[in-house]
Amino acid sequence: MQHILVIDDDPAVVGLLRRGLTYEGFTVSTAESGARGLTLARENPPDLVVLDRMMPGLDGMEVLRRLRAADAQLPVLFLTAKDAPVDEVAGLNAGADDYVIKPFTFDILLARIYALLRRQERERPSVLRFADLVLDPDAHHVSRGQHSVSLTHLEFLLLHEFMLHPRHVLTKEHLLDRVWGYDFVGNTNIVEVYVKQLRQKLEASGAPRLLQTIRGAGYVLREE
Repeated sequence: MQHILVIDDDPAVVGLLRRGLTYEGFTVSTAESGARGLTLARENPPDLVVLDRMMPGLDGMEVLRRLRAADAQLPVLFLTAKDAPVDEVAGLNAGADDYVIKPFTFDILLARIYALLRRQERERPSVLRFADLVLDPDAHHVSRGQHSVSLTHLEFLLLHEFMLHPRHVLTKEHLLDRVWGYDFVGNTNIVEVYVKQLRQKLEASGAPRLLQTIRGAGYVLREE
């Protein structure tokens, strides 16, 4: 299930998008302010952001700037009442991937979302790299420096999720949803167990740690 983050201070718009996108099979998170949206994006990285431009506190343009600084590839769609051509040009030039004007038709917005997600999938590199770690999803192969790393299927999926979101703190809940499935019923300590196993295999050749624990928050793929 792909995850969409909606950042908008209009409860009616948020309610409509939550219901509609959930019905279409997406996982939906919502934030009523730019600051809250940035926090949610750090805690549970989305696949796409629907962002309002006019909000109290941090406006949409500043939120977009900060999202882009953290992840240059994250699709961001502006959904806004600012309908002047100069506003649309400014939003696209600031880095938004699309610009939809309120009031809007949900079906058209949904088509734009699907188009952005398809484009992201096409543009995503088939081989993922971080530091000296290489993961090839097609070949189901992982290497660290000059050494191959043998992983189980779940270990591979877990590492793949980290490598899709390098330097982002991923919560246990996020990892359970993405790796084990949203309907997983069991002990959340399974994430700790698999992270420990994954570390042991990645560090078997004496390589430095890349999977870091952020106490009380989750785990992050980053160099020490």
